[in-house]
Amino acid sequence: MKNEYDFSNAERGKFFRKAARIVPPVHLEPDVLDHLAGLASARGVSLNELVNTLLKEDIERIEAAK
Repeated sequence: MKNEYDFSNAERGKFFRKAARIVPPVHLEPDVLDHLAGLASARGVSLNELVNTLLKEDIERIEAAK
């Protein structure tokens, strides 16, 4: 790493996009990941698809209980 960097020609906010949506990574505990990966494999779907389906079902249950 350099001791100094020249930002004299820098442009503030050059890559800023107001409507940009950040998708945070989700880290599962190893035992949860193993269980869900096995379940996804048994169902013939991707892990991503399985997790989204399960979460959507939970959201529906939570909304129905209100």
